[in-house]
Amino acid sequence: MSNIAFHRLAISTLCCASATVLIACGGGGGGTDTTAAAQTTAATTTTAAGNTADSAQTSTGTTPATTIPEAVQAPAPAAESKTPFGQDASQYALTFSDEFNSLNSSLWNDAMWYETSNPTKNYAVEDGKLKIWPQRDASGNFFNRTLDTDGKYYQTYGYFEIEAKLPVGKGTWPAFWLFNHINERRPEMDVMEAYAGGAAPWGVIKNGVAHPTAYAPTVWKGDREGQLVGSRQYDTGVDLSEGFHKYAVKWEPNKQTYYFDGKEVLVLNVTMSDPMYLMLDLWYGSASGTPDDSTPQGKQNSYEVNYVRAWKFK
Repeated sequence: MSNIAFHRLAISTLCCASATVLIACGGGGGGTDTTAAAQTTAATTTTAAGNTADSAQTSTGTTPATTIPEAVQAPAPAAESKTPFGQDASQYALTFSDEFNSLNSSLWNDAMWYETSNPTKNYAVEDGKLKIWPQRDASGNFFNRTLDTDGKYYQTYGYFEIEAKLPVGKGTWPAFWLFNHINERRPEMDVMEAYAGGAAPWGVIKNGVAHPTAYAPTVWKGDREGQLVGSRQYDTGVDLSEGFHKYAVKWEPNKQTYYFDGKEVLVLNVTMSDPMYLMLDLWYGSASGTPDDSTPQGKQNSYEVNYVRAWKFK
């Protein structure tokens, strides 16, 4: 937890320093207020686009004998087109699709590898959506909830996309990220992190309740502590709790491009070749502050995910 918390807390603090922050190796799209941060990356051996891990990583960083399959694809209605939003569909092949018609425990864990699952129920699949909501546990505390595919699904390179509506309230910290824990290394690609309770443009107050209007894509190389590659605080100009939006990343061997509703918001020239698993979570704190009695609890204030999809390059 300490490594991950340091990463995510550090970037939220960094982003609070100004209304828009961009630190990039190579440059960023969708904004003009950019600063460059030079970085030398060690030569790495990359796999072919779409290749997956030869094996999963356990909580101790050891390598088990079992092989993680490249793709786990959920069945879906034939009439629905599952193509990467705003991309040339002919360049991709679908490898992962959860449309949340049911909760598939063969795909998702409900706690990170170093945690035990909190018994207080604060997530469900209903109406074709995954819902994770703020809730106090038996001790009276708000608690983090993470759903991930650790040990169940990994991919290296491709296009990764969710469609989601975010919760409101001070302290709420929803996210979608790609991650792996490999011995002491922690490569991390945060596709979306939002902080409703943070200073504007992170959020605005409506009727005494914080609503999210900005989010950040952020990347950590993970070879050593605090190895930030780049981040951008992106002001969407809309209330992200009022409707569904698409958050995505195109991950290439030497480049990553992050998108909001198909609009390019951050480009990083970086080499990261580790297989990653998928993570959806609702945490608390960081730039969003400490949740309190003004933070709405219950299913009606959910982080709602309509789908999670991944494609490999053809």
